[in-house]
Amino acid sequence: MKYFLIIIIALTLVISCKKSDDETQKKQLVKKLNSKKDNSDFGFNFADFNVVQDTVKKGDTFGTIINEQNIGDLKIYDIVNSIKDTFDVRTIRPDKAYTMLRSKNKTNKLQVFIYEPNDLTYYVFDLRDSVIVAHKKVRPVTYKRRVITGVLKGSLSETLTNSGVEAALASQITKIYSWSIDFFKLKKGDRFGIAFNERYINDSIYNGVSNIEGAFFEYKGKIMYAFPFVQNQASGKVDYYDEDGKTMKNLFLKSPIKFSRITSRFTMNRFHPVQHQWKAHKGTDYAAPTGTPIMTTAAGVVETTGYTAGNGNFVKVKHNGTYSTQYLHMSKILVRRGQHVNQGDVIGRVGSTGLASGPHVCYRFWKNGVQVDALKLKLPTGTPMESGNKARFMNTIEPLKRELDSIGNL
Repeated sequence: MKYFLIIIIALTLVISCKKSDDETQKKQLVKKLNSKKDNSDFGFNFADFNVVQDTVKKGDTFGTIINEQNIGDLKIYDIVNSIKDTFDVRTIRPDKAYTMLRSKNKTNKLQVFIYEPNDLTYYVFDLRDSVIVAHKKVRPVTYKRRVITGVLKGSLSETLTNSGVEAALASQITKIYSWSIDFFKLKKGDRFGIAFNERYINDSIYNGVSNIEGAFFEYKGKIMYAFPFVQNQASGKVDYYDEDGKTMKNLFLKSPIKFSRITSRFTMNRFHPVQHQWKAHKGTDYAAPTGTPIMTTAAGVVETTGYTAGNGNFVKVKHNGTYSTQYLHMSKILVRRGQHVNQGDVIGRVGSTGLASGPHVCYRFWKNGVQVDALKLKLPTGTPMESGNKARFMNTIEPLKRELDSIGNL
């Protein structure tokens, strides 16, 4: 009886906590929606309408949402047919916001329907006249430039967040430097500086980082710069180069996983954590939570996928006649044999299949058929900058580099 009472009390606490969480989420949603009612930027006076604001639920369609307004299937067909040149109703997605402006009389007749696929764009469907009108609207955007500098006090993401910058900037920086910096080896106290532009909607609503103008990172005692540059004006393709105009993109990424840690290196004599014996470990182990995406470090063709008792689920990629890489202990394989993969494509998920003491990926590297230490290998670089563009590049980055040097006190 005692244990039965304990179980009842525990279940009651769980249920009450869940209800509390649900109520908190509902209150936050209502608060968010009400704040939008008071600050409409759709061009309508909300005081003139009965306003309903919500988000698209899973399974909702344009038809099911509109049909709840009791306007009839025929009217829905007329609306869809009238707006098809402006908006495809099939593109409505869950969790996107919509607003319904209804008449304030007893009929509560739907007057205007507004759908927001993102923060920047919204669609207005005006049903007040016999002719249904649809408009696509884009909110005005302004850009504000920021230049920050600092020292790492934790992860890059944490440091940027503490500097008042969205953590997503860390992903952009990691991508730019992924061919030249091993972010697992950045140390607390290493300096950095970034010049970038932030996007604001209606001059007040923050909408993320627009672009990076330049950056530097202290890595192994060396200052490493990165500057965006468009070589071919017609294509508009942006690549990143260092202060000497050398490409930041190498043939191979430094690591198959973002933001992880090395737990075991390439060695000819390691005590195996599962087999409990000394043997060679011809790879580099990167620990990460189960399910973390594993990327192919270079473009190539999937040579083999499969399972062995030691390797668990694995993928091997042949990059060219010289180089191949292999990724072991996956929880899930996401590619097939013979498939072409691009650098950075996700080919599997971290797991602990095979002889593994915990979730990680063992990254193996072959050069001319011989397994080598990927961390000590000098790898070829990407396409160099065309000589005709060098002077233009140097002129472009000169004031940016001077600015970064001054804030970094180099």
